Amino acid sequence: MGLNWVLMGHQEGQRLIDAVVMLHMSQPQIGNIMTDRAKTDPTRRHLIGAAFAIPALTAAGGEAQAAARASAINADADAAFDRLYSAQPRARALGRLARGALMFPRIANAGFVVAARGGDGVLRMDGRPNTYYRLAAASVGLQAGVQTFSYVMFLFTANVVDYLARTDGWALGSGPTVVVADQGVMANIDTTTLSQDAYSITFGQAGLMAGINLEGSRISRIFPRR
Repeated sequence: MGLNWVLMGHQEGQRLIDAVVMLHMSQPQIGNIMTDRAKTDPTRRHLIGAAFAIPALTAAGGEAQAAARASAINADADAAFDRLYSAQPRARALGRLARGALMFPRIANAGFVVAARGGDGVLRMDGRPNTYYRLAAASVGLQAGVQTFSYVMFLFTANVVDYLARTDGWALGSGPTVVVADQGVMANIDTTTLSQDAYSITFGQAGLMAGINLEGSRISRIFPRR
């Protein structure tokens, strides 16, 4: 599925994912350091990884930290929706018809010998923030470099809404059907043609990696906790 916890160990995988999440929240210069220097200097790469290896927010922070992080995620989500609807106006119809929208405004891939992907997002129901999630994956052998992009999943059925709420660690590619909203889907948006559980759009790609495949990535609740 793209996750390789057996080869790398769960703790090491989580440290990589936390590092990637912190990477995409940080200044652009950090990404430049990782791409330009870290991949050629194993010691520097180790030090950078250690610097970012912090616990997840909900494990170490309090309510004030969670509220501040939620506010930041929502601000980023607002900007991401604006970019999406500006670039793809018909996507707005998906948002109007969907039961909810799960937006990850900034996901980062950081790839060396062992690579990780991570980003935090918000589920909005009726246009209001509901629950906050993390999309994460770790694997072996991805292309070296750093890539950032945005990802939104429009939820159309009660099945997918319920599945997301009760599943802690939804591996994309299993469970409800998620269809990529390609040009064909976007050209025929109405209540009779949108019959799948969810429709996803990846947009705003920037960076050195080519090809984005989210299959196997896991979506887990970060707060409020269960």
